[in-house]
Amino acid sequence: MIHSTYAEVFNQQFVQDPFPTYAALRTEAPVHRITLPDGRGLWMITRFEDVKAALKDPRFIKNWRKVLTPEEQKLMPVMPPVVQLLFKHLLAIDPPDHTRIRGMVHKAFTPQLVEQLRPRIQQIADELLDAMLAGPRSTDLLTAYAFPLPLTVIAELLGIPLDHREKFRYWSGLVVTVDPSPDRFTRMAGEMEEFGNYLRELFAIKRANPTNDLTSALVQVEEAGDKLTEQEMFSLVFFLLIAGHETTVNLIGNGMLALLQHPEQLKLLRENPDMIRNTIEELLRFDSPVETSTLRWAREDLEFAGVTIPRGEQVLAVITSANRDPNYFVEPDQLDITRSEHNHIAFGHGIHYCLGAPLARLEGAIAINSLVQRLPNLRLAVPAQDLIWRPGMLIRGMIELPVKF
Repeated sequence: MIHSTYAEVFNQQFVQDPFPTYAALRTEAPVHRITLPDGRGLWMITRFEDVKAALKDPRFIKNWRKVLTPEEQKLMPVMPPVVQLLFKHLLAIDPPDHTRIRGMVHKAFTPQLVEQLRPRIQQIADELLDAMLAGPRSTDLLTAYAFPLPLTVIAELLGIPLDHREKFRYWSGLVVTVDPSPDRFTRMAGEMEEFGNYLRELFAIKRANPTNDLTSALVQVEEAGDKLTEQEMFSLVFFLLIAGHETTVNLIGNGMLALLQHPEQLKLLRENPDMIRNTIEELLRFDSPVETSTLRWAREDLEFAGVTIPRGEQVLAVITSANRDPNYFVEPDQLDITRSEHNHIAFGHGIHYCLGAPLARLEGAIAINSLVQRLPNLRLAVPAQDLIWRPGMLIRGMIELPVKF
């Protein structure tokens, strides 16, 4: 049965294993409307070709203020000023602002520049593994390894001290756990105010004493005479800090879980470490760390994939479902690190394609290969069905990944 309300779809059973539901949606209702708690409609798009088309369709836009009437806007959740300040980031804006801001920062994430980070990423991985091997032979792999590795990398790139590492993790969790309740932003205001004050102090330091990092470059950037506004600075650094580690944390976590559940694939990688690039692509496809796109809004009444979507309703492109579409991938529910099909959309598609994809791929490759080679007896410490997955729609990842080694 295909459910039609948010609570019916996004329950704990679904979060633990969404793939049967997505398979049913692809077959029975590939563009499916569910009702949010406030009565608004949310359309889930689940087939591969439809997801790709939706992510490039200019009729689906990010700025709801350009879609809703003044009367409809009054019904939207009230967003405190500090939340507005932080939430106008690259995944929440449309051209031409998106084009301008993305152009200012994309050079920092080219494959060539990212490759220069390889020795430092390897050093971080080795230090974290050394610490694991020096302690008890059981741990939460996310806390001990998958979380600190990408956070250290992005913090160093941005010139942010790691003293507040746990704060970053808390702030990040607040942001990426999508909560449809009307008072969500009000409840977040205090924590976001704290985050905003932290960034405000950071920018003042970097303006007064710039160093060789991305934040210092951004506060001074001038592209064709157009500097970033303060609001754009806040949103951009906020976005880079959150997005710069969340995807990779769950690439490492979901990827290692998949390998531990498929010991023949784990053995193949351990014996053939040069297969890591192919392995990363398959892990990204098999259990994508980003489950859905961020929200888009129908700019007008429109026809999409044979369905009428009314103006003002929200749309989610379900990346995790698209990457398991049997019309596009052979035996998509099988993990196969020798697979040659790499046209997954784990990093999105179109103008909002993930800016940090080269960095996430490199971090994932180094992290997983190092782990596999240095901890040959790594295994789950609890049954896989007992693992608890994070609630929400945007990010797919576990709360903990207990392992023994």
